Amino acid sequence: MTTHQPQPAAPGPLPVIAPHGDFDEDSLPPLEVRIREAVNTHGGLILDAGNITFGDSTFLRLLLATHQETDLRIANPSPAVARLISIVGAGHVLNVHPTMEAARNA
Repeated sequence: MTTHQPQPAAPGPLPVIAPHGDFDEDSLPPLEVRIREAVNTHGGLILDAGNITFGDSTFLRLLLATHQETDLRIANPSPAVARLISIVGAGHVLNVHPTMEAARNA
């Protein structure tokens, strides 16, 4: 079994990424690039998920993989994101916060 050690966070506040719209296999690559850049530079990030209107299994895979690698905080989840996380029970794994302030203070 392979385990992944989380990337250490860089000093200072975590960057915030606030994507908009639907995320599926076709539309996910630009978001994945932004997340990877934030992880490589800062060792973590806050995903403001308030304006995500749809996420499929590839979006969920990205969240779970990022969570394994680094400090991922999901803030302000939209109803679509909250439903996806709830359906698969990922709320017990992912760091989900109701507001940006709660995510920043976590």
